[in-house]
Amino acid sequence: MRVTTNLIYDQNFRAINTSQGELSDLQSQLASGKRILRPSDDPVGATQVIRMTEELDKINQYERNIDLATSQLELQETSIRSINEVVNRARVLAIQSGNGIFAQADREAIAAEIDQIRNQVIDLMNTQNAAGDYIFAGYQSQKQAFEFNPADAANPIKFVGDDGTNRIKVSDSVSIQSTVSGKTLFENVSARLNYSVAPSTSASINTFDIADQGAFDDFHKDNFDPVNAANNEYRFTITAANQVTVSNVASGAVLDTISFNDSQPFTFQGIELNISGTVGNTVDISLNRPEKTNLAETLHRMSLALKDDSLSEGEFSKIISDTLVGIDNGLNQMSRENSAIGARLNIAESIRSSLLDAEVTHEQARSAIQDVDYAKASSDFARQETALEAAFASFPRIANLSLFNYI
Repeated sequence: MRVTTNLIYDQNFRAINTSQGELSDLQSQLASGKRILRPSDDPVGATQVIRMTEELDKINQYERNIDLATSQLELQETSIRSINEVVNRARVLAIQSGNGIFAQADREAIAAEIDQIRNQVIDLMNTQNAAGDYIFAGYQSQKQAFEFNPADAANPIKFVGDDGTNRIKVSDSVSIQSTVSGKTLFENVSARLNYSVAPSTSASINTFDIADQGAFDDFHKDNFDPVNAANNEYRFTITAANQVTVSNVASGAVLDTISFNDSQPFTFQGIELNISGTVGNTVDISLNRPEKTNLAETLHRMSLALKDDSLSEGEFSKIISDTLVGIDNGLNQMSRENSAIGARLNIAESIRSSLLDAEVTHEQARSAIQDVDYAKASSDFARQETALEAAFASFPRIANLSLFNYI
């Protein structure tokens, strides 16, 4: 084979060029810390890196979602805790107002403090997050959840949001409820269960009340018929000078026979009646339909009662009972929601921990594929650099060889 000068030059040029390219790649790997600089370096590895990067991006998004959900839940928890504190103060004031030695001026002073508590509760029910959204307004988060209009006697504190709730996806299969509607939390609070006494043309009704609210609540829940109102009517019949029989008006079924003394109170399932009459006289009562009340409205009506000096002690006492039951039911409802928020926060924290573990695992796997081995790369760089220097040094000597030097 004839080796021409051009061939010698071409071969040495290609060898030097290839060596320079490999040295440049090694330098880039050492500078970037990445073994795979382009897909052609390792097609399979490059595909795996892309897939793991996408998975890590998804994990990072879920972690941001968890941060958002956690901040919203903690804000709700703080608002509910604050409402609990001030409403408990209102409960103490309601109990104090029933003190018979309080003059009207004392009651009005209590009313002034309850008014402040009511306003504070309304402000807390209209809590806004950092984005300016009203957190208890449902989907209508751009406007206040509750509006207060004292001139509206029927509905002074009105919920103007909706019952929508938001959910935030925190993993491939889990989404967490991040908001609760004020309609569910504050508006739909059960009012005190009660009954009505029908006007009697025979027995005289001296007083009527609920002596044991718990016993009456159980009786009401077990027997109230939301469809047929007639089934909610009960008759107390004086069957003897010392005896009253209780029966259901619709069915005629006798429920109980109670000892009776004229003009002395007696009780049945928490109901207390004081009647006067003779044998055969009757008194009819009916179970009232369960109602819902707004927690702030309960405080508002208590304040109005405290300012109204025309109420009898009996009427005022019933309003206090209504207020205490409304407050207790509201506190219980908020307590249940607080427990639910705590459970959601625990779920979010558990998922965050799992995501962090998955993030570390994926980072390690991606690093093993794409990151450079500095010890090996440094050794390869030194070897390639020596080879290139040798090529540069040997080429002039070969290029200068010629037969003419020996002629």
